[in-house]
Amino acid sequence: MLSSIKPSSSSFSTAISGSVRRSIPTTLNFSPLPIIKNCHNQSFHSNVVSHQKPLHISSASNFKREVKVEAYEADRSRPLDINIELPDEQSAQKLKIGIYFATWWALNVVFNIYNKKVLNAFPYPWLTSTLSLACGSLMMLVSWAIRIADAPKTDLEFWKTLFPVAVAHTIGHVAATVSMSKVAVSFTHIIKSGEPAFSVLVSRFFMGETFPLPVYLSLLPIIGGCALAAITELNFNITGFMGAMISNLAFVFRNIFSKKGMKGKSVSGMNYYACLSMMSLVILTPFAIAVEGPQMWAAGWQNAVSQVGPNFVWWVVAQSVFYHLYNQVSYMSLDQISPLTFSIGNTMKRISVIVASIIIFHTPIQPVNALGAAIAIFGTFLYSQAKQ
Repeated sequence: MLSSIKPSSSSFSTAISGSVRRSIPTTLNFSPLPIIKNCHNQSFHSNVVSHQKPLHISSASNFKREVKVEAYEADRSRPLDINIELPDEQSAQKLKIGIYFATWWALNVVFNIYNKKVLNAFPYPWLTSTLSLACGSLMMLVSWAIRIADAPKTDLEFWKTLFPVAVAHTIGHVAATVSMSKVAVSFTHIIKSGEPAFSVLVSRFFMGETFPLPVYLSLLPIIGGCALAAITELNFNITGFMGAMISNLAFVFRNIFSKKGMKGKSVSGMNYYACLSMMSLVILTPFAIAVEGPQMWAAGWQNAVSQVGPNFVWWVVAQSVFYHLYNQVSYMSLDQISPLTFSIGNTMKRISVIVASIIIFHTPIQPVNALGAAIAIFGTFLYSQAKQ
């Protein structure tokens, strides 16, 4: 900013240009004017002030003291070139789904361990399935009541859309539990690793979707591997085998109906599964009472407690809690991905379940049986590549 000097009433005399004397102010008052206008002598203009340059008083020899005033250049703000690399939306989404999958698989392993322990001591899969749904429903009702989670806003149309999903979920849940009560956990999950094949077939014949040829070819090792594992299973049981197959089919329909029901809805995946559990509980309870009944449950419960001890109660609680948690996380995953990708994740999850169950329960397995499981899992990998 340029500054100028205005004269005041008090002044002192100094020599300018020889004998000529003029009155120069002793007090310097600065103003923001860019140019000094109150000057009457040309020599003063030429010797003291420049109209084109910042204010500068020269001729130090003619002054008793030198006063030098320089203009202050205004700050020139410039943007800082700071490159902060933030993960793009796609990478963040992949990380989020990866965390969901890892949590889902870990919770599922724990559930399967406790579920098998309960069924070994208490072979009543219908009641066991009912308790799992009841526990999850109770957990969510408490969460909504104490505001840990926001309660969903639903209407009659939502519950109508949810009903076929709940039917499929109930059938798949009971069928899988029946299968595990009859055969080893590893065998049930080997058969259930064929879920992508059911997903493709259901999508093709019921939903009208078509897939490239490599996708259909990838189903061959899945089906062949499951068949090889089944015929070489030492503890093969037709009820256990059919339960796993029915569970595959029911869960594929559940996933497809769930994805459709979740589209355009304000209900999150977590609350969607909570509502699904409650409706499934209402559907399952009368059938569980009709198939098994309170008398069988009471006798079986006393027998289990006498054999296992108080720990049996904790097994039932853990089985029920972890069932709800792993399904809740899986629905949070389904909220982000397609049903077919969900089936892939579900199949890859079974690898950890199969390995963990074989180690914990010391399940005898033949090399041919292990080969069949490996072929089925490899087929699932080919399937995922073909889908991409």
